[in-house]
Amino acid sequence: MYRRDLALVHHLGFSFHADACAPGILALLDPVLRAGGVVLELGCGSGALTRHLVAAGHRVIATDASPAMVELTAERVPGAEDVRLLVLPDDPLPVADAVVSVGHVLCYLPDEAAIDRALVAVAGAVRAGGVVALDLCDLRWGEARRGAPPFARVEDDWAIVTRFDVPSPDRFVRHITTFVRAGAAGPWRRDDERHDNVLLDTSKVPALLARYGVAVTVSPAFGDERLPDGLVAVVGTSVGRPGLEPGPEA
Repeated sequence: MYRRDLALVHHLGFSFHADACAPGILALLDPVLRAGGVVLELGCGSGALTRHLVAAGHRVIATDASPAMVELTAERVPGAEDVRLLVLPDDPLPVADAVVSVGHVLCYLPDEAAIDRALVAVAGAVRAGGVVALDLCDLRWGEARRGAPPFARVEDDWAIVTRFDVPSPDRFVRHITTFVRAGAAGPWRRDDERHDNVLLDTSKVPALLARYGVAVTVSPAFGDERLPDGLVAVVGTSVGRPGLEPGPEA
């Protein structure tokens, strides 16, 4: 997912979610900044949130499962401490003082069990006293978008058409077609991607993370921003758990 053309279109036209969430996340990370800690970002995309984190003075490890997105972030945010390819839920996470993620990254995993494993990995990666701040799609996400009409946007050098499907209460599907112009007056190139998202009963997440030493709440936003209907912020702190080893340094 997020091959070259869709990664570029997302970069050019869809950074508004990260921009909206950044002030609230930065406020949550203030203790980490004061302590000079490291922020691990999961699903950095083209670096929209990474840019805000670096500008605020954070040391950032930015990761994504898309090689095209990793390349864009490395080019766009040279101040990031490390930009790397990382595929959840099985790639080891580097130890960090905070783990952040926007764009419901974990919901791109294949099923709820994989999301649970990723959440456990997050709990194991964040140091005691560290911050967790990420967003997830609740079951309400699908309910709010059932029967939604296609979305289309056309710009001078790119266009996107997205059709939506809710095949079951816990699944949301985007059928995405992009058109990107090759050069100022070149031909148009088409690509098609299918993005499947797993929708969760997010009320269960605090109990899961509590078993691994992370106390979180499910909130309507990170700060003062307004999240889309069905998207929730999972925010909290690692309190540590005896016998739980942090993830490996990388």
